[in-house]
Amino acid sequence: MNKISLPQVLIPLITIAIICFLWFGPIHIDFIENIIISILIIIANYIEYKGKPFSALGFKREKFTFKNIFVLAPLVALGLFAFYVFVLVPGITKLTGASIDYSSFDQLKGNLPACLIALALVWVSAGFGEEIIFRGYFMRQFVKFFGESKVSILLNIVLLACFFGFMHSYQGITGQLVTGIVGALLALIFYLRKYDLWFVIAVHGFFDTIALICIYFGLG
Repeated sequence: MNKISLPQVLIPLITIAIICFLWFGPIHIDFIENIIISILIIIANYIEYKGKPFSALGFKREKFTFKNIFVLAPLVALGLFAFYVFVLVPGITKLTGASIDYSSFDQLKGNLPACLIALALVWVSAGFGEEIIFRGYFMRQFVKFFGESKVSILLNIVLLACFFGFMHSYQGITGQLVTGIVGALLALIFYLRKYDLWFVIAVHGFFDTIALICIYFGLG
């Protein structure tokens, strides 16, 4: 374990406890849940890192470039989506014998206003929210405590991928496995990009944008 101070132990533990309460407690706030948790994480990081909450999450100003966000990230998202559609979903479906439950998205088919609202929500709640929570906070905290050895990074990616998949249980067992693998790939990208959170947010956002376009047109 890296040498860390008591506040660097207590603040994350308290923050994660509150996150778990918001996720699994009696109060459910659906779409804005991840937004509230992201704000909580920024506040916690502000306290822990003495007024520098964003750099600790992986928001790097020098990485926020047109090429990275609007060229490379969409291309990576497109490649990841193709892998999802043509390899992951068929392979995992064959393994489990159960299709992914997409029923929660049925109301979006052919419904442009609903899709536009959903587009805004996925960028804020999934693109920014999930990446701040899972990659920016959980993954970075894991590194802080257990270092960056190959074993540590592997455990980091696998454990958080399992949890990421579990959080998508509404899609059924196949959906959980597929989402977990996608989460692992996003985590791997985050690590290989030297914890560039802007990039994985963009990849996640564009991935979900492509998915919404397919849902709107009834593809898949």
